[in-house]
Amino acid sequence: MRSAAIKRKTGETDIAVSVALDGTGAAKVTSGVGFLDHMLTLLARHALFDIEVSCKGDLEVDQHHSVEDIGIALGQAFKEALGDKKGITRYAHSYLPMDETLTRVAVDVSGRPFLVFKTDFPREKIGEFDTELVREWFQAFAINAGITLHVETLYGENAHHIAESCYKGLARALRGAVSIDAREEGRVPSTKGTL
Repeated sequence: MRSAAIKRKTGETDIAVSVALDGTGAAKVTSGVGFLDHMLTLLARHALFDIEVSCKGDLEVDQHHSVEDIGIALGQAFKEALGDKKGITRYAHSYLPMDETLTRVAVDVSGRPFLVFKTDFPREKIGEFDTELVREWFQAFAINAGITLHVETLYGENAHHIAESCYKGLARALRGAVSIDAREEGRVPSTKGTL
């Protein structure tokens, strides 16, 4: 099974994460940030990854450090779990409708980290969660996972729906990108021979 576990401890957070790419969608997430727990649970379920996240962060400051550092740790675990990337599909995309919202997510598991994030939120907060942290998490995850990631919300009005469509869209795109392509027969999907 393609899996990895990462521990990350700084002066701001103490995090342990694990990811199993060939899972069932099980999630055990306790970040101290309720909305992020909800998003990561959705990510696990729709990617069919098994994800565990435990975080003790400086929430007395705000949620930023916990959200960003969880993105970093999950990205690192994802990258490690992929190993040499032999046989993966590599490219995938998803159009994710969430009621009035539609978000497009495209991913290349390329080893070249890059994020394009074209999503605006009509509100600054979803409950106690700062909506600007959605982009922070995606940036941290993409850079540390070593993936090229494009996220664009084509339209939407409800901030919760917009955020949820981004995470579910990522889940579906990653699920496709890391799936094994039998026609690749254990090859790395690149003319360079490496990703």
